Amino acid sequence: MQSALFADDNHNPEQVRLQVLKQQLNEYAFHYYVNNTSLVSDAEYDRLMQELEGIEAAHPEWVTPDSPSQRVAGIPSEGFTKVTHPAPILSLASVTDIAGVQAWYERILKLDERVAQTSFTIEPKIDGLTIVLTYTNGILTLGATRGNGEVGEDITPNIRTIRSVPLQLRQGPDGPLIPANLVVRGEAFISLPDFERLNLRLQEAGERTYLNPRNTASGALRQLDPALTASRPLTWFCYSIVAMSDDAPRPRTQWQTLEWLRAWGFPVSDYSALAHDIHEALSLCEQRLPERDALQFEADGIVIKINEIDIADSLGFVGKDPRGALALKYPAREVTTILDAIRANVGRTGVITPYAELAAVELGGVVVRHATLHNFDFIAEKDIREGDRVLIKRAGDVIPYVIGPVVEARTGKEIPYDIPTDCPSCGAALEHVEGEVAWFCVNTNCPAQLVRHLEHFVSLNAMNIVGMGIKIVEQLVEAGLVKDLADLYRIDKACLFALEGFGDKKAENLVMAIETSKSQPLNRLINALGIRGVGEVMAGDLARHFGSLAALSAASLESLQTIEGVGPNIAQSIVDWFEREENQALLEKLKKYGIDPRNELQTTTGREQPLAGMVFVITGTLPNYSRTEMTELLERNGAKVTGSVSSKTTYLVAGDAAGSKLDKARSLGVPVLEEADVVALVGGNS
Repeated sequence: MQSALFADDNHNPEQVRLQVLKQQLNEYAFHYYVNNTSLVSDAEYDRLMQELEGIEAAHPEWVTPDSPSQRVAGIPSEGFTKVTHPAPILSLASVTDIAGVQAWYERILKLDERVAQTSFTIEPKIDGLTIVLTYTNGILTLGATRGNGEVGEDITPNIRTIRSVPLQLRQGPDGPLIPANLVVRGEAFISLPDFERLNLRLQEAGERTYLNPRNTASGALRQLDPALTASRPLTWFCYSIVAMSDDAPRPRTQWQTLEWLRAWGFPVSDYSALAHDIHEALSLCEQRLPERDALQFEADGIVIKINEIDIADSLGFVGKDPRGALALKYPAREVTTILDAIRANVGRTGVITPYAELAAVELGGVVVRHATLHNFDFIAEKDIREGDRVLIKRAGDVIPYVIGPVVEARTGKEIPYDIPTDCPSCGAALEHVEGEVAWFCVNTNCPAQLVRHLEHFVSLNAMNIVGMGIKIVEQLVEAGLVKDLADLYRIDKACLFALEGFGDKKAENLVMAIETSKSQPLNRLINALGIRGVGEVMAGDLARHFGSLAALSAASLESLQTIEGVGPNIAQSIVDWFEREENQALLEKLKKYGIDPRNELQTTTGREQPLAGMVFVITGTLPNYSRTEMTELLERNGAKVTGSVSSKTTYLVAGDAAGSKLDKARSLGVPVLEEADVVALVGGNS
């Protein structure tokens, strides 16, 4: 791919030499860092780099983002900015054995009989940090973290320091055409040999060494100074296309995707394999489960994907997990240690969760001092006692948990554990729902719950109070300014000036964000209240069905259970929440501050619903609306929003870098709208 400099026929010989040097050095770097092949000596590479840097120093206006000299930026950032991904960066459902993979296959086969004829890819589930890279006309223009799957952080200067990340994509004579806009996903990590060499170097220098490659890679990528990132031996593997523009063909299979990525210059794991049917896929998984320790990088499992992209897409999602792919987790590593004490945490919804305080032990490269005990029934069933020697694992090599006691190691000094009757934070009597394992503190004003509850209340998909993170929430609670959720709405600039770190502008912005949140729709408020068992999706269903908090408050168990997804336990949880006097007092307090939304999505209100009965799908990045905001706009006007295009789809709303959904919509004859078209459709209801 030619640089823009070649667009001018009057370029001088020095410009020509600069382009030659850039192409040579990028090519040498690709072969060295991706193909593990040296085309030139280190001395020759350094000489060419010095020549390149000399020309750029004399002509700084000629420096472009694809220059090898731009691998390391010189100025540390003050912080990371947020970026919205062009499509959700989803996680995968997981299983722990081959039987789980077989069960997954049988489930998706019932949904689409074509699955019986599909092939599968088998890929490593690398234990690193997900990164999302954007290329414009073949040049790296953005590198971001996964974040929450929809919004990540811009870490482009740090990404450039990873030598195996191409700054400019390769276009071979017979290779796939590079689209004008391409967004790819991969995993950044530090290989095990490089990690060992890094620690050895640090040890010899008398510096602190690291415990595991994953945390080291994650910390390195989120350094504000790219020079620190460059000092760590990061590499990465690319494994999927997130979005691409329509000026180039799209791969039809995941295997073709990997081949195209490799052709464009991305490193792709050689551990990936193609299985022609489910039997071969299961066989490959069985072969590779014992091969974990032979890998040159940390992996926590195997990813199985349906190879045919259109079939995988047609299967849709379960929650936020695509049905067309699955993670088979490796068996967790185990060690034993002494359980010093059993403690209890109070969660956001009041659930009391026991945990173990352990004699420190290393597990999978991490020093573990605490581990979950699941629930009180588990402690009783396993007869786990304080002072026991216990066996612990790390679930998915991340979360440590106790398996059970080593009974043979008991000395008689171990102390049986009694379930607490009072909340360890506020002292209120704990409650237990018949048929459930959890115990609850039902005191809404319990101090241990308040910070977590407030953090949820102000979050993006709840009341979305921009600028109020966990640290500010903790400050407000610690200062006694907020004692319940409604107290947020009496915060003014004078209150904030009393807190550390608040100047006039910051205080003004936060007060404005709090005021703005009063206009959030009913579904967000229901989600924000933190009712046990009610999340974002169910909050929307409740808002549509009841239309107001007053109607939801008066709902019976029977009426609640007529809503899809609401079973007896969740229905009881909702009824119990609204029956509590302190919660009714909270709602009255919120109402006093002007927060009592009526659901505009409910069709029985008599409000005009121009999109009633229509089914929409959203793809790509819209100019003025986030994906969540566009979904709310459509639903507020009567539409149903789904995640996959089908013959039942009325319209596809497409933004920049629209993905395979756009192709599918066109193949099915589904009309495609831009953001402006949607606004025109809803008219004054936008």
